[in-house]
Amino acid sequence: MKSDRTPAGDAFAAFAISVLRLAGHLQNAGDALAKPTGQTSARWQVLAAADHAPMSVADAGRALGMTRQGVQRIADLLEKDGLILYADNPAHQRAKLMALTESGKAALAAIQARQAVWANALGEILGKKEIAEATHTVIAALQAVEKQSVPEG
Repeated sequence: MKSDRTPAGDAFAAFAISVLRLAGHLQNAGDALAKPTGQTSARWQVLAAADHAPMSVADAGRALGMTRQGVQRIADLLEKDGLILYADNPAHQRAKLMALTESGKAALAAIQARQAVWANALGEILGKKEIAEATHTVIAALQAVEKQSVPEG
């Protein structure tokens, strides 16, 4: 079957496949970095979101590009494990804010310490300038994809 993609379309498809492959490797690395604390990459992301600023589950979902339901499931597990607690939200009666407990802060700090060593090593290999250029391209692609609808059918 012949593709109707243009050379620019082929370039974007190759870029997208590379980013998806990278995302898989980053997910695996995140799981490995979080594992010594008994966490996963997804749980780490929710812990970091809750640490970043007081936010509801829905806010965290939007920030992380995850569904509200997915974040809710993880947040409930983190609460059960004593790593977060739900606090009253002055802006919304039912949408509680996530807050880290002391145990949650300790787990996040341990993961972040391991991640810093890993990120520093990769940063040295790839170079600050190249990473900045790649980041710019990924952000531009993310913004374009968010604005561009996918054809139906």
